[in-house]
Amino acid sequence: MKALVLGGGGREHALVRALSLDPGVTELHCAPGNPGISALADNHVINPVDGLAVTELAARIRAELVVIGPEAPLVAGVADALRDRGIPVFGPDREAARIEGSKAFAKEVMQAAGVPTARARVCRTPAQAAEALDAFGPPYVVKDDGLAAGKGVVVTEDRAEAERHARECGRVVVEEYLDGPEVSLFVLSDGVHAVPLPAAQDFKRAHEGGTGPNTGGMGAYAPLGWAPAGLTEQVMNEVVGPTIREMAKRGHRYQGLLYVGLALTSEGPKVVEFNARFGDPEAQVVLDRLATPVGTLLQAADTGGLGAITSLEWRNGAAVTVVVASEGYPGSPAKGDTVGGLAEADAVDGAYVLHAGTAWGPDRTIVSNGGRVLNIVGTGDTLAAARGHAYEAVSKIELRGSFHRTDIAEEAAARAGGA
Repeated sequence: MKALVLGGGGREHALVRALSLDPGVTELHCAPGNPGISALADNHVINPVDGLAVTELAARIRAELVVIGPEAPLVAGVADALRDRGIPVFGPDREAARIEGSKAFAKEVMQAAGVPTARARVCRTPAQAAEALDAFGPPYVVKDDGLAAGKGVVVTEDRAEAERHARECGRVVVEEYLDGPEVSLFVLSDGVHAVPLPAAQDFKRAHEGGTGPNTGGMGAYAPLGWAPAGLTEQVMNEVVGPTIREMAKRGHRYQGLLYVGLALTSEGPKVVEFNARFGDPEAQVVLDRLATPVGTLLQAADTGGLGAITSLEWRNGAAVTVVVASEGYPGSPAKGDTVGGLAEADAVDGAYVLHAGTAWGPDRTIVSNGGRVLNIVGTGDTLAAARGHAYEAVSKIELRGSFHRTDIAEEAAARAGGA
């Protein structure tokens, strides 16, 4: 199989790596890719949101599977353009991708499908937002209705901050706050059948202890040894099945990845958000654990073949990823700084480096080119061992002004009896 991955971040590097381990994948391409991905795939400099450019590239390389990594190409309808040309693609079409592209649309679908979620109001003016904030009270949850690269959500006790975010965004969804830990569940769907992947947990706040601004994610781990028994089955029955059926009822067959962001509240699991693609950085740890060849699995979501898949194979042990971020992230991240220590980090036993925001610099050096620069993945027989390997590799990285959280999976490892 010839496969093309769209995107150039850490999630896409993880997807390319997983596909490179699939014996059925004979040729790998990525657009636009990044320096780390170039060691595994041929990179092509195109705009992944340009449907015409993507379909022309896919046709030229005779791709038998196109995997759309980020949300922007999905919302732009790139999957539609590929399917119109008869090219197999992993990712929902434009209308189905609205489940991520519009928080208001997602709430509408959830309400129609009877999915448990937070009470919410769609607000178009500051006055409406103020009324909603009064109704739900603190902590205040204000979400930009459109795409915001994981940074459009404000959760705060500060009323002025909540009102300011609503004004800056324009159309927002104001929700009641959901108590309890958050969990990410990825589900593969062919529009009729759905196959769950193991749950993971990510860390959205920039700094230790869940402090600082919201980010796209500063780290993640899997599996969740502490998760309630039967959680996945419950979510499949109460959330995923009803959602996919509701989308089909609306004429939008949901083919691709459905990301279910959950809060495990005192009243049971409730949906925080839906995404139409793999979460980043949770994909990095979930894909690391997957032993089933990923190419055929993703292709089955497009061809309607997921019903024939009775079970998936998973590697034993655990995986932890730690994000190394640029100075200034998530506000105005520094770019163009040389990234050192990559070979040394990759040489750490039980760890490897995924590039998330890098570019080629002068003389083929690698420089920072985004807020989240690297994802360092550690693996081990236990969560504590995986953490140890990840942080040992992180210590090898040299990047001016960079920072990372030191508490990724710390509590879970301690709960499991590790350090």
